[in-house]
Amino acid sequence: MGFLLRPENWPVGWPLTALAVAAALNHAGARAELRPSRRRVAWFDAGLFVVFLAVDSPVDAYADRLFFVHMTQHVLLTMVAPPLLLLGKPWPRLVKPFPREARRAVLGRLYAIAPLRRCAEWIGRPVPSFVAFNATLLAWHIPVLYDSTLRSQAVHDVEHAMLFGTALLFWRHLVPSGRGVLSDAGRVAYGGGAILVGWTLAVVLAFAPDPLYSVYAELAGRPLGLSALGDQQLAAGVMWVPASIPYTIAILAAAYRFLDPVAGAQRAADLRPRET
Repeated sequence: MGFLLRPENWPVGWPLTALAVAAALNHAGARAELRPSRRRVAWFDAGLFVVFLAVDSPVDAYADRLFFVHMTQHVLLTMVAPPLLLLGKPWPRLVKPFPREARRAVLGRLYAIAPLRRCAEWIGRPVPSFVAFNATLLAWHIPVLYDSTLRSQAVHDVEHAMLFGTALLFWRHLVPSGRGVLSDAGRVAYGGGAILVGWTLAVVLAFAPDPLYSVYAELAGRPLGLSALGDQQLAAGVMWVPASIPYTIAILAAAYRFLDPVAGAQRAADLRPRET
C-alpha cells in the first residue's frame, strides 16, 4: 500500500482550505466560551481530519482506480466523520467568532424563510433522515450513477455532498445527545435498520457474477494487480465489516443506556452542551 502514501498523489485543493477554516472557527469559538470543552473540540477536529482523509488525501487520488478505496472513501464520509463531528457539538461554537449582530441578521433572515424552515424541520425528523440517507447511499451505487461519478469530477462532488449531508442528518438521531427525539430503544432499531441496508448493498456487490461498474471493468490496469471482480468483492467486504463498526458502537451504547437507565441518564447529562 506504499503507493498510496506518495505525496505527489495527494490531490490538495479547496477541501483542505474549507477544513482549515472550520478548524480555525472551532478553536476560536472555543476560546470565546466561558467553560470550553476540550473533549468536544477534539471530537470535532477528529471528524475534520477524517473528512480530510476521505477527500484530500491519497484515498481520493486512487478512488477512481480502485473500487475498494472508493468504498472506503464513502465509509469515511458517511459512517466515521459525521458521528465524530456531531459528538463535537460545534453549534454555536463555529459562529461565535463572528460579530453578534451579523449572526443575528443572517440567521434571522434564514429562519424567516418559512418554506426553508419547514423543509429543514421535516427532513430533520428521524424517518425522513433515515430514508434520505439510505436512499441516497443505495441510489449512488446504481451502476449508471456510480459510473458517472468516475467520469465527471462535478458529479463526484455532488455525490459526496449528498452522502455527507444526509449522513449528518441520519447520525443526529443515532449519536447520543441527551435531548434526541428517539428513545434508546428507538436508536437501537434505527441503527439496526441502517446496518441491514449496508449489508444488502454488500451482498449485491459480493455475489454479483460480473463487475457492475463499467469504468472499473474497462481499466487497462489497476494498482495491486486486482481484477475488477476481485476489487468489487473487496469493496463489498469494506461495506460489510468496517462500515458496520460505527453503527455497532452506537447501537451498543444505546442498548447499554436502555438496560441501565441510571448510568445512561448520567452519561447523557455529561454529553449535554454546557451553559455559557
